[in-house]
Amino acid sequence: MIGTWTAPLQGGETAEELLLSFDGDRASRLLVLPAWFDEANKLRRFTLEVMRGLDESGIDSFLPDLPGCNESLVPLETQTIADWRAAALEAAEKFAATHVLAVRAGALIAPPQLPGWRYAPQSGPKQLRGMIRARTIAAREEGREESSEALMGEGRNTGLVLAGWPLGAELFRELAGAEAEPSQIQQDIPQSQIEGAGLWLRAEPDHDRAQAAALAGIIASSLGEKPGEPTGEGVA
Repeated sequence: MIGTWTAPLQGGETAEELLLSFDGDRASRLLVLPAWFDEANKLRRFTLEVMRGLDESGIDSFLPDLPGCNESLVPLETQTIADWRAAALEAAEKFAATHVLAVRAGALIAPPQLPGWRYAPQSGPKQLRGMIRARTIAAREEGREESSEALMGEGRNTGLVLAGWPLGAELFRELAGAEAEPSQIQQDIPQSQIEGAGLWLRAEPDHDRAQAAALAGIIASSLGEKPGEPTGEGVA
């Protein structure tokens, strides 16, 4: 279930990154692209439980760490959205993915040739606004004043640390204008279809079994699988 994969880096180099997978060599194989930054922490268990639900429905899934993310040893400040798109494409090919499930900002790097789903897709500008708002609030609580405009300018020019995440200037500029491309083969799943408030809105990481089951069920039904019936154990 836990293994590694070789991710591409700039200049033709590679990095060994962690991989969480349920691989039973089945017909449907999902590449899972998680939420980013603080939302990744809040949705980590949710994403894993969705994968468990998919496994019980006879669907393989693969959640690779991207360079600079999660347990990666690659510095985040050196990464760009273009780098992550290349890594997602490499992962799709390596795992012979038939579909993609992109969570929140993960939709920004979903391989366009793969059919699949984008759960509550998040744009780059909205991601940045939320992180900058959190920083200005934290500064105010410490008795300091920081303006969103000044932080945006600093981020574009030299990069910026937001909620503990060191974003390089290039990644910051990309995020400021990044939108998920329109797709005829990737279906958006809004939070209203899952029911309940999105877990990324909670102050601390939490879990909602019903929401995870609902998302796994939507995907399983779309693939013609019967949700919730174990078909064997996934292996890494």
